[in-house]
Amino acid sequence: MIVVEDTTGPNGPHPVLAVTGLAREARLAAGPGVATVGAGGNPERLRDLLNGRAAPGCRAVMSIGIAGGLDPDLAPGDVVVATGVVAGGRRTAARAEVVDALARRLADAPTRVVRADLAGVEAAVLSPHAKAVLRAETGAAAVDMESHVAAAFAEAHGLPFCAVRVVCDPADRALPAAIAKALKPDGEPDILAVLAALARRSATVGGLVRLARDSSAAFAALGRCRALLGVGLGVPDLGELLRDVA
Repeated sequence: MIVVEDTTGPNGPHPVLAVTGLAREARLAAGPGVATVGAGGNPERLRDLLNGRAAPGCRAVMSIGIAGGLDPDLAPGDVVVATGVVAGGRRTAARAEVVDALARRLADAPTRVVRADLAGVEAAVLSPHAKAVLRAETGAAAVDMESHVAAAFAEAHGLPFCAVRVVCDPADRALPAAIAKALKPDGEPDILAVLAALARRSATVGGLVRLARDSSAAFAALGRCRALLGVGLGVPDLGELLRDVA
């Protein structure tokens, strides 16, 4: 089951589309002026879901959630406001006016907020070595499996793209492969898969404890960011901005 929730509010009938991987991310993103869509950490399923929309039905697209750290200076809970997303040797820029607006709204966040590129990948980047290689190839500060799909959808429909991602596993920490795949199609954690990984010893209790601690810091920061972003995830109506300039 895919998470899809449409809500409209003061921003009118065309909300901001929040693209997520985890069900918990979608629940945090939801609110007035926001439509959420998630595909359980599966980029191909996300593409199918987005392409299956009869019309974009939104005024902007935001990738929002947690991410893996690539910049070694970033710790769990640090926030990346994306300046663009790099995937497959191609970079898609985020809309500069939106990046500025989001950064202003998050200026009071209690954790570090940086403007930097994200890397988009088709499968989780698990080891510190793989993260270092991706960092060298892309220059990105963090990596996730949804931002490049969201950016492509926005570009295809001529919509502004932006992203806010919070670091979970830092650059020097490995992500257990079995745990990275322990997701149901709706983005909820698959507890049985986690227990099976422990039984097979493909995951350790210590690794799970570290991941739980990092995840707790990341989601706490994401919740604070969501509160600061407010209605429509803080994405300005660029049509109104242009009319004000005119």
